[in-house]
Amino acid sequence: MSSTSVTFRSSNRLDAFDLQLLDLLQADALMTAEKLADHVALSASAITRRVRRMRETGVIRADVAVLAREFTDTRLNALVLVQAREHAEERGIAALRALLTATPEVQTVLDISGEYDLALQISARDMNDFNALTDRLLQSNPTVQRYETRFVKRTHKQSLFIPMAADAD
Repeated sequence: MSSTSVTFRSSNRLDAFDLQLLDLLQADALMTAEKLADHVALSASAITRRVRRMRETGVIRADVAVLAREFTDTRLNALVLVQAREHAEERGIAALRALLTATPEVQTVLDISGEYDLALQISARDMNDFNALTDRLLQSNPTVQRYETRFVKRTHKQSLFIPMAADAD
């Protein structure tokens, strides 16, 4: 492994061991330090200290439960492209982003390039729930010029995994 390191929040340096740990914890956040030590050439106590430091400094923002697809496959999932009004003020777009970010059904909010300004991933109970949600969030919002929706027919991969250890090579 290379001695390359990545800097986070200017004062925290991540080395190759940290990056390996991040990859492993993204795959299974419940792995014990002992189990992590089977994959990373560090003692369990050293791993515990590193993981604690990464949590305290915000490198690891949260540990989450990933629900089985069989449990969630009846939900209506959609990708929504949002175009802001041509002369929308940054304040209005910022308020729209804040509203979308605070809405649990909106799983992803992205600023994008091109004809549209935002891309959203939304998970709703059903079409009625989706329509009520978009009416409240988008249809009645003065910042929104228009939006287009693409419904997800089938999900083949969904992941939050970001390969980190490869950055150390």
